[in-house]
Amino acid sequence: MKHSKVGSVMVGDVVRVRYATPFKDVVRLLDQHRISGLPVVDEEEHVIGVISETDLLTRQAAGQEHRWSRFTARARTVRRKAEARTAGQLMSEPPVTAHADDTIAEAARVMARHKVERLPVVDEADRLVGIVTRRDLLQVFLRPDEEIRREVIDEVFVRALWLGPRTVSVQVHEGVATLSGQLERRSEKEIAARMAGHIDGVVAVVDKLTYRLDDAQLQPDEQALHGIQDDWLRKH
Repeated sequence: MKHSKVGSVMVGDVVRVRYATPFKDVVRLLDQHRISGLPVVDEEEHVIGVISETDLLTRQAAGQEHRWSRFTARARTVRRKAEARTAGQLMSEPPVTAHADDTIAEAARVMARHKVERLPVVDEADRLVGIVTRRDLLQVFLRPDEEIRREVIDEVFVRALWLGPRTVSVQVHEGVATLSGQLERRSEKEIAARMAGHIDGVVAVVDKLTYRLDDAQLQPDEQALHGIQDDWLRKH
């Protein structure tokens, strides 16, 4: 099943700074380009850190905080940012990054887990090749309903379940995919609903599918799911 990749939505022309870039130049770049963060790279374009508005606000608010908690690890970080004169002293590290061939869903999970709003995109050698933001990732949900519908039919029912395109009915409205019709087995119904939910742009799945045979109680060697169905169940 195809998923949109980070490389298809990332911005390639990235505003970046070096470790020794002066603090005021960092602020000037953020204001000039109307961005809220940027990566810090070394001489070979390896990403070594990221600066966000949070880092700048930490610097502004640091004066009081490290007086009452100066012996904690966080206090030492706050104090360093408070006294930062360069990008390297201000940045957060290690950087949280993505690769161009990561799926949009994978990148979104990384953003949510680390509570960040952007991810520098790097190649196999961790060199900067782009940047992706939350807004970029949300573009996948702007896919036209008819385009989503065609992909659900082709990827789920034709390619995965080996069924004719008219075996079931697929309707998509505002990203909500409604599946209806009768399949041969209960396991196929479960696969169809779960796979449809993984199609880029699908907001929710309304499962109205029925089945002729309940194979849930069969032994594993009796189920005999076809190729990709079996593989997909093991992975998901």
